[in-house]
Amino acid sequence: MSDTEIESGTEPESGMRAPAARQAAQDAPKPKGLGPLGWLRWAWRQLTTMRTALILLFLVALGSVPGSVFPQRGQAPEDVALYLEEHRTLGPWLDRFSMFDVFAAPWFAAIYILLFVSLAGCVIPRAAKHYRSMRARPPAAPRNLGRLPQSASFESDAPAEDVLEDARRALRGKRFRVDVSGGAVAAEKGYLGETGNLVFHLALLALLFALGLGNLFGYRGNILLTEGDTFANSLSLYDQFEPGRVFDSDDLPPFTVRLEDFEAEYHEEGESRGQATDFTARMHVREDPRGAEKPYDLKVNHPLTVGGAKVYLLNHGYSPVFTVRDANGNVAFNDAVPFLPMEQRNLTSEGVIKAPDAQPEQLAFYAILWPTAVSTEDGKQIVSAFPAPLRPVVTISSFKGDIGLDEGTPQSVYKLEGIGETLQPIRDGQKVLEPGDTFELPDGAGSIEFEGVREWASLSVNRDPGRIPALVAAILAVVGVVASFMVRRRRVWVRAAAGKGGRTVVEVGGLTLGGQTAEFDDIVAALRGPEQDGSGAGPDDGGPDAEPVDDGRGAEPDAGRATGAADDSKE
Repeated sequence: MSDTEIESGTEPESGMRAPAARQAAQDAPKPKGLGPLGWLRWAWRQLTTMRTALILLFLVALGSVPGSVFPQRGQAPEDVALYLEEHRTLGPWLDRFSMFDVFAAPWFAAIYILLFVSLAGCVIPRAAKHYRSMRARPPAAPRNLGRLPQSASFESDAPAEDVLEDARRALRGKRFRVDVSGGAVAAEKGYLGETGNLVFHLALLALLFALGLGNLFGYRGNILLTEGDTFANSLSLYDQFEPGRVFDSDDLPPFTVRLEDFEAEYHEEGESRGQATDFTARMHVREDPRGAEKPYDLKVNHPLTVGGAKVYLLNHGYSPVFTVRDANGNVAFNDAVPFLPMEQRNLTSEGVIKAPDAQPEQLAFYAILWPTAVSTEDGKQIVSAFPAPLRPVVTISSFKGDIGLDEGTPQSVYKLEGIGETLQPIRDGQKVLEPGDTFELPDGAGSIEFEGVREWASLSVNRDPGRIPALVAAILAVVGVVASFMVRRRRVWVRAAAGKGGRTVVEVGGLTLGGQTAEFDDIVAALRGPEQDGSGAGPDDGGPDAEPVDDGRGAEPDAGRATGAADDSKE
């Protein structure tokens, strides 16, 4: 370095630059982070791996468990109300996390959408790559066919061209895709196995899409019909209604159903006494206002199809019939009142009767129904001994005052509001009634008559336009799984070259994904011909412990290609 350079402080020529370790720290290149775009790429790659798809599929299955453990509002709203009534602490917390409406919960929808995106991002690129592989030429023959898992060699008197032509015809006859080049025949088949794998995953995508289609354009509603009642398919007549996100109420088909009779059959003897054996709801159906009524027997798991919707039988119970007269002797109420079961074995049920038209004070009653009433051994209590209404008995507790309906505030039809505040119990207003009995309320407040018992049926009306696509997708998924397990990819190469003595040396090699097959031996026997069937294979026959193929084109690229490992990296 010259004195001038030292004095001026200038850098020396590039050939005399100081080592990097001695340069100033500020001159060293600073590492760069991924950046927003890099993080998005990383997140997409993680989301579209098959591992993530399997985790999300497991979460969907796990998230479905509460839907089978807890009652769901879409199927049995009365059971949800009963559960919340019996579990006043746990029930509201479960409701906050949508445990009573699992399949419409935001968290379930989030898992569902992530699974859809993950499968789409994983399967669609694989399907495109698989299509290109199917259209591509079979891979060229490796340099050393004797090192393949299955191999054979023999000599032939036929010219090499004739041997290759015979090999081409024989492999074509076995439905191989064949390519002849470089003195060898390359053939492969078995793409149907990978096709089945992709069909299975694409069918899962179609199944998710079909479920989403039903949630968008379908609807689901519940109704409760007592014997003799008619339901017209109108939004205001549903007890509970859950429309799809883009559903229009004008699309409701104008059908009507009338519950003529409900029959339940039970075991009458043995340990299973009281267990239900059959439910039948005898109905009359009219598909449009101008159409004729048609009878239909609705049973469990045998839904009624009408107006593009399916009507399912969910539950049943009892509706006692009461007539309430006020203090003036006028009829203030006369109808059947649905009671909810308090226990399922013998259908002990409870309900309330409200008479807001009673004068001068409104009347209300809380009642318990025992379908087959018997006394306990000590004679102090009444219990139900059988679920059928063999000896129906009700107990009545009477109230008077303001029911609260005049204020316009919605109330549950299964509960009395304001007891002890606006609604006061009537002294000596309790009574046990059998069908035909009348209870005269104290102080001339009125009367209530128990006329008898009818049965009610809870029905679910469900229209799901994605049902048929979901069924087709499920069938395709099963077919795809079967194909993926039954079909294996197979590759065969045949090389023929002139040998000593004017004879042709023929080498045959085979590679099958998943193990050896007898098909290879059939191909070799066909190529040898009948005159050489007794000759043995060459000394380089392969076996299950054969070493990987070195075809002279680098670090064994064809071995990975032959096994399809690169194509299935995400699996």
